[in-house]
Amino acid sequence: TVHKFSRGSNNYFPQYKLMDLSRKLLGQWMFEKLMKMTFYGQFVAGEDHNSIKPLIRKNEAFGVGSVLDYSVEEDLTQEEAEKKEMDSCVSEAEKESPGADHREKKYKAHRQFGDRRGGVISARTYFYADEAKCDIQMETFINCIKASGGASNDGFSAIKMTALGRPQFLLQFSEVLVKWRRFFNFLAAQQGKSQMTVLEQKLELEQLKESLTELGVGAKDDIENWFTGEKLGLSGTIDLLDWNSLINDTTKISNLLMVPNLQTGHLEPLLNIFTEEEERQMKRMLQRVDILAKHAVENGVRLMVDAEQTYFQPAISRLTLEMQRKFNREKPVIFNTYQCYLKEAYDNVTLDVELSRREGWYFGAKLVRGAYMYQERARAKEIGYEDPINPDYEATNRMYHKCLEYVLEEIEHSRKANVMVATHNEDTVKFTLDKMNEMGLSPTENKVYFGQLLGMCDQISFPLGQAGFPVYKYVPYGPVNEVIPYLSRRAQENRGFMKGSQRERSLLWKELKRRLLAGQIIYKPVY
Repeated sequence: TVHKFSRGSNNYFPQYKLMDLSRKLLGQWMFEKLMKMTFYGQFVAGEDHNSIKPLIRKNEAFGVGSVLDYSVEEDLTQEEAEKKEMDSCVSEAEKESPGADHREKKYKAHRQFGDRRGGVISARTYFYADEAKCDIQMETFINCIKASGGASNDGFSAIKMTALGRPQFLLQFSEVLVKWRRFFNFLAAQQGKSQMTVLEQKLELEQLKESLTELGVGAKDDIENWFTGEKLGLSGTIDLLDWNSLINDTTKISNLLMVPNLQTGHLEPLLNIFTEEEERQMKRMLQRVDILAKHAVENGVRLMVDAEQTYFQPAISRLTLEMQRKFNREKPVIFNTYQCYLKEAYDNVTLDVELSRREGWYFGAKLVRGAYMYQERARAKEIGYEDPINPDYEATNRMYHKCLEYVLEEIEHSRKANVMVATHNEDTVKFTLDKMNEMGLSPTENKVYFGQLLGMCDQISFPLGQAGFPVYKYVPYGPVNEVIPYLSRRAQENRGFMKGSQRERSLLWKELKRRLLAGQIIYKPVY
């Protein structure tokens, strides 16, 4: 299992070895020229924000927009990646007293899965070095946002939270959020409401206060104060969204990392101690996220927060949600990503839509199937926790369509939600078009977008763009040598997509024959 799924080092990829050999034989200049004519040229737009402009303009001529994605990835060996991950995911308290905390194994770093590149499809991976490196990566994202704003009127820019701070905080905060949600489920079961859907579970407030007092979770006066906010408890009940709002950034961020212990009945810190530097690292991650959101607003760009592994994702989603609450007041600027191969995807979508509805901000979502399936499955099995992934592709398909239909219904109802249908699946695209037609959702309303990767599934993207639908290509860019590590993994992991290229080839031959017979060798776009 370890070697099959932790093979992040480029030494594991035969095509990377081939590229390395080509570089030595041809020399750097000729190698780069060859890459631009072939592999790199197919999947990457260019080396910097100036060189990508011609491709962006060409795509826009066909009605296809861009999601700019600076796709540079560090060229690390597997051993280097594992060391960086362990150093950045283990706190000082854990190093001093291993096993003395209240952590769960899912939310702790494990060396055999320390190289997060293994078994991953189409996702860049960032490893933490230090705070200065995070600042550099933030500046890179700012440049990407500015490039997106300068290249088109309605572009997106993609960011990854693991590039913006020490992942230790994401692990810890994710565990806290999951434990508080589990505690809510425990209290709902006490009130006989465990069979209800997640949004139907409303706890009777007086009964809840009694339960918390009996469990010893805080003094009676403290519990009373918890529920005296303007919105809490006015109806005599409290649901999961109200409950989530209790986890609030008040003074120190380490106060967020308190969890209920059902055995002792007390609130206790997730770790025995938080150093001042760890506290500062957490705050700096939040500050970087805030700076990027402000730059997105200033440049008229929408910010797409990519999804990551399930042990980071609860924190990533919560931080993205806080950005949406702040910046999505007038229009959708911040978009969260929902991975529909997860068993909990529908619950997550419905909760976030309901929160946006209550608070009156614009919900923005990108729906994907998911990029980390093999790695997630192997990690769950090896370490010993429940597999978070749906059992098969059909179940994931159903989940994707269920989440999509829910968001489309919200758009129909309020016109305040927005969704990017990020898929290479033609059936899902047809499903979306049919639903839009049924609901009377016009493509010109710019509420439903479609997304595909650059260099793939052009037979979906360009007809949609020509027909007037908002469609976007995920546009990777960056220097040849620095993008090759990411690209080499993508080729390895996306072998399944290459089977689909037979369809593209047949369509290309069909179009070529049509043009030859019609005497239309040169095609001029209508836009």
